[in-house]
Amino acid sequence: MGPMDDGGSAPGPGGTGTTTARARRPGRHGLSAARVREALTGYALVAPGLIGVLLFVIVPAGALVWLSARKWGLLSDPEFVGPSQAGRVLADPEFLTSLRVTLLLALLVVPAQIALGLLLAVLLAKGVRGAGLLRALVIIPWAASPLALGVVWSWMLAPAHGSPAGPPGASTGVLASPTWALPAVALVVIWTGAGHTALLLAAGLASIPHELVEAARLDGATARQIFWSIKAPLLRPTLLLVSTAALIAVLNTFDQVYALTRGGPSRATGVLAYTIYERAFVNWNMGEAAVMALAMTAMLLLVTGVQRLCLRGMSAHDG
Repeated sequence: MGPMDDGGSAPGPGGTGTTTARARRPGRHGLSAARVREALTGYALVAPGLIGVLLFVIVPAGALVWLSARKWGLLSDPEFVGPSQAGRVLADPEFLTSLRVTLLLALLVVPAQIALGLLLAVLLAKGVRGAGLLRALVIIPWAASPLALGVVWSWMLAPAHGSPAGPPGASTGVLASPTWALPAVALVVIWTGAGHTALLLAAGLASIPHELVEAARLDGATARQIFWSIKAPLLRPTLLLVSTAALIAVLNTFDQVYALTRGGPSRATGVLAYTIYERAFVNWNMGEAAVMALAMTAMLLLVTGVQRLCLRGMSAHDG
């Protein structure tokens, strides 16, 4: 029986048969199948997030862009009016007033909310008596419905009025004052968000290495020196995070304004979110509301972009 009769392969010139060559080359088909399964698993894991981005970000943004060039009152057919509508809306005095009021509300809310949240965070970090109860109390306003809280506050700030269901500017007391209505809304917004800010800052304080604080205390540093020299610099990323979150929340403020003042009196509390609501569901002009919503989206993207740049700068500085 010859060398080929055993079903093997004849050795080649180098003395190595085909079987040996196959043994040296792992099954490429099996490796490709494993890679395909790995890729499919990865796509399956990211698919829910991609679908969420598609349905809740890309599709609404595309709808806003489509509506921004049209006049539509929901009950009629959309009428194309061109991109000139955007320029007309962005120059509208009511839109510009809403921008001014929104920025003024941000100036009133964000610094005060950060300061109050930091004070509460320090108290929580110290472990004062009743810290657990304090933690529950400060988080309740943030967890509750802003609209319901706004109604309760309207009863307290305008007891003679009783309900904010009247026309804009019909409230009494401070809510009827063009001077004090916006500070009153700011007070409610601060009270609502300070607890959440405090919990985030308390978590940031808890993440600071205890060894650094103890070493500074052994060196004779006071509590104030430890806070400003050690804790405050290490707390900068958390402060940036909570400041950005507070600013974004203010830019989206709607419930408190709707419950307290309905944008009045004399548009003194007509923030951008409430103006968008009025333009869409009171004046029935979805196209103009879409232009304002795109302007708000641009503001939010600007805020998040600045935050990313600041975080990158902090990382480079710390590195």
